Amino acid sequence: MTHATAGAASRAGNVFFLLRGVRAKFSSDAADSRDFLILDTLGGQDWASQIDLAERLGINRTIMVQVIDRLEERGEVQRTRDPGNRRQYVLSLTDRGRAALEERRRIVAERGARLTSALTRREAARLDALLARLLPEAVRPLVQGTENLVAQADLRLRRQGDDKLAGTGLRLRFYRPLSALVAAGPCAQQELAEVLAITRPAASQLVDELVKPGLVRRDRDPHDRRRYALEVTEAGRTALTVIAMAVQELTDEVEALLGPGGEDALRALLLKIKPRPPRPEPPAPPRPGHHSKRSPRSARATRGCRRGGQFLSAVDEASSSALSMRPGRPRLYWGTPAARARKDRST
Repeated sequence: MTHATAGAASRAGNVFFLLRGVRAKFSSDAADSRDFLILDTLGGQDWASQIDLAERLGINRTIMVQVIDRLEERGEVQRTRDPGNRRQYVLSLTDRGRAALEERRRIVAERGARLTSALTRREAARLDALLARLLPEAVRPLVQGTENLVAQADLRLRRQGDDKLAGTGLRLRFYRPLSALVAAGPCAQQELAEVLAITRPAASQLVDELVKPGLVRRDRDPHDRRRYALEVTEAGRTALTVIAMAVQELTDEVEALLGPGGEDALRALLLKIKPRPPRPEPPAPPRPGHHSKRSPRSARATRGCRRGGQFLSAVDEASSSALSMRPGRPRLYWGTPAARARKDRST
């Protein structure tokens, strides 16, 4: 691992990777988050310019048009020509939009209460204040509620990270899978999905994005044609160094926005509410005379990806929730009890 990669891992885009995990568990999708943000903003006042609203909220203009079109089709928002400027439309809520906003505010409040249930009232207020610092000052009064603050902070930091990689064809989200595979060596796709705590379809899509530009090589395991063995290429290692530098830059910017002690405080609060995997059940004893049919290469891939999981746990500074330590041998908590038992029997 290069110095740049190790540095990014140690200081960690921890805050923005933790935000990603928290949002994936508790928050609605990006489209629903934008819908609510716009409805909530228009609930306070009509807006004289769609372009101005997009810039104020930090939403791409094309996406803003799509969102307003969707809300207008649902009868929740209406466009009215500005009598003072016929080229502009005034945006306002309809009666249906106000009713939808009230219902969504109720749902968001319930999700926010679940999200911060592990925090005291003072800690929850501190979390909101720190998340707000990650947003532009003009936007902060418009974003209310912990869930929305998490969603908007996540979206903005991801966009800032991707902007730093503009022109390279790389994305901030490539950092974790590439880091795991570099640390692990050849790894089965199923195990990578479990290490990253994402669904298998999501892992397949992510791996496709890495394979297409030649960052990862995906070959059939010759001993088990149902499995893929994933391995980072030289191009992938070079890409990881580039992404790690962007992670480092973004981490510096986050530290500056949060102020002295702010990053540590936000990280501690996010770790407190970050979903933790259940403790594993003891593995079922092997059947008498039963021997695993897994090939040595498949077993090596699994063990390798476990090492990658340990690396990602270090990146997140959440190893206490991801690892169960045994003398001399760390062991990841894996998916379902049956899957964990199967892996334990094979190692």
